[in-house]
Amino acid sequence: MERNGSQSATRTHPFYHELKMTRAQRIRGIILGSVLFPLRIILTALLFLMMWPLSRLRSAGLSAEERSRPITGWRHWLLHPIILFLSRSAFFCLGFLWTKVKGRRADLKEAPVLVVAPHSGFLDMVVLMQTELATVVSRSENTSLPVVGALLEFNQSVMVSRKDPESRRKAVAQVTERLTSGGYWPQMLMFPEGTTTNGSCLIKFKPGAFLAGVPVQPVLLRYPNKLDSVRWTYKGTTWVETLWYTTSQFYTNSTVEFLPVYTPSEEEKRDPNLYADNVQKLMAKALGVPSTEYVMEGRVPVNKVGGLSLPIDSPAREMLSLLHKNSLEAHEVEAALDRMIDRCQSGAQGSKCSTEELASILGLTDGQTAGTICSLYSKDESVDLRQIYLSVAALSGCVSFSSLLHTAFTLFDTEGTGSLSAEQLSGLMGALLGFPQHRTAELYTQASDEGQLTEENLLRVLTTHPTYQRVVKEYLQPEEAGSQLANGKAGNNNRNMQNGNRSVHSKKFE
Repeated sequence: MERNGSQSATRTHPFYHELKMTRAQRIRGIILGSVLFPLRIILTALLFLMMWPLSRLRSAGLSAEERSRPITGWRHWLLHPIILFLSRSAFFCLGFLWTKVKGRRADLKEAPVLVVAPHSGFLDMVVLMQTELATVVSRSENTSLPVVGALLEFNQSVMVSRKDPESRRKAVAQVTERLTSGGYWPQMLMFPEGTTTNGSCLIKFKPGAFLAGVPVQPVLLRYPNKLDSVRWTYKGTTWVETLWYTTSQFYTNSTVEFLPVYTPSEEEKRDPNLYADNVQKLMAKALGVPSTEYVMEGRVPVNKVGGLSLPIDSPAREMLSLLHKNSLEAHEVEAALDRMIDRCQSGAQGSKCSTEELASILGLTDGQTAGTICSLYSKDESVDLRQIYLSVAALSGCVSFSSLLHTAFTLFDTEGTGSLSAEQLSGLMGALLGFPQHRTAELYTQASDEGQLTEENLLRVLTTHPTYQRVVKEYLQPEEAGSQLANGKAGNNNRNMQNGNRSVHSKKFE
């Protein structure tokens, strides 16, 4: 796997996996898949249908209070082994004929929680077979799915809605209660990455499994196969292709390795994020891959640097690619940028515009393209032109960084005080990077002088502080920026732009 070195969507990053096969492998997959896929899916479906009523039986007749406690008695010693056997049989039918196990699984008193990485896809549930169906955390939306909902109820899983802050708080409290119950609740299993990746690195661990400050056992999950068909990520191979090509193989190898229990220090107990980062680094070293600051934020893959969320797939780059496909020449893109800045500075209509207005500003006859561009920057049907203008101008290299920052500062200093509030700074950095920024407190502190954040101080911090200097060089002034508009993808380096009464000269930031 190629290691990520750019935010470009055309390069491999942790959230992109494309199944690469030779022509012979594809032909073999089609031939074998036409026989094995339907056979295996039918057998697996029958096993899941058998598990459905048995899963419901475990909690049938119990009150809500009884369901809130660990289920014991005959409902456990009779039904648990049956569901475990049927689950193993289902994965056997899918081609996981055996799973190689390394190390020793710690018991409940040694480690109340097992943390598994890397998280590759929905077939990772094969690890549950080696952990005696340890309880998990799952999205509350899954409870409405046939069979899956019943199995989650059987598992007494902790349910959480990612859209509901109150649900997340309750889930954190519930997980903490279980992990600190002293053996009252069974062992838990969690995927601390929180989303699936291509396995080229470990992305930043979420702190959920580490909040309780109890010992954890790291668990490595590998798929040592010639055809890497199991992975299903943010972009690339679809889940249907994943299932087809996995079941098209005679068998799929999987390895579960239990590492020694990790007991947190007092400092790690006080700081769950430090605890999570240290376990991430330990597991990455054992896997032989880098540990990174990549996360999935709002369903968008980003890299965390100094509290800033830097989108891996630059919306400005994707926008310019779309404009290029719509045959917009460099001078037309430049003219559109002029119209944007005029609109933003006029103050009459404001910087917000609809999809239809955006199409007019860009000179597009295709409203669908304008809608796609709008969706790159916003979740609703309107978009802030400041975001588009500043992020595209930064990528194009048609202005110096100091001039670009002056424009941005002026646009967000709406009251003309010469100083930005913490909220305005978040908006400014979000516009420059093309992605909302909610954690700019560190940058605000660095750039503030006696409670005043001036343009001069902000420029100084962004160009001299090692962390933010990296942000500027890697995300706001890419090396190839100056030639982008010239080849139809971004901007011309030889034009002057006007920002109010100040000339913006076209020279790249050094």
